[in-house]
Amino acid sequence: MKYMLLTYLNEKAWLALPAEEQERQMKACGPHIEKLNRANKLLAGGPLHPTATATTLRNRDGKRMITDGPFAETREQLGGYTIIEADDLDDAIAIATGFLGETTLASIEVRPILTFEGVSAVPSKKA
Repeated sequence: MKYMLLTYLNEKAWLALPAEEQERQMKACGPHIEKLNRANKLLAGGPLHPTATATTLRNRDGKRMITDGPFAETREQLGGYTIIEADDLDDAIAIATGFLGETTLASIEVRPILTFEGVSAVPSKKA
């Protein structure tokens, strides 16, 4: 079953870290990513640019509204996503736990992906 891992963090706290510390925390996931790749469980994923780069679309009274920034002001922001293949929820939680490492900045939401005929949940790899 495919799951999406949504990584949330306090973006201001993350951006306040020195670049070296950000890089160290990102590299700490390297062994976990390599393990998932070897097991064919990592399907797609990546960090997102800061919320200041976001654009939100809505329909209001039949008109499209475009807003700069995220949908809502929150304490934590969506910082990245990962799509995995897991045996079940317990396996997905174990995989997600590996991304947390020692950091207290992030939380990960684990959510199963619904499938629709003719629509791939994972980007196709180009040769």
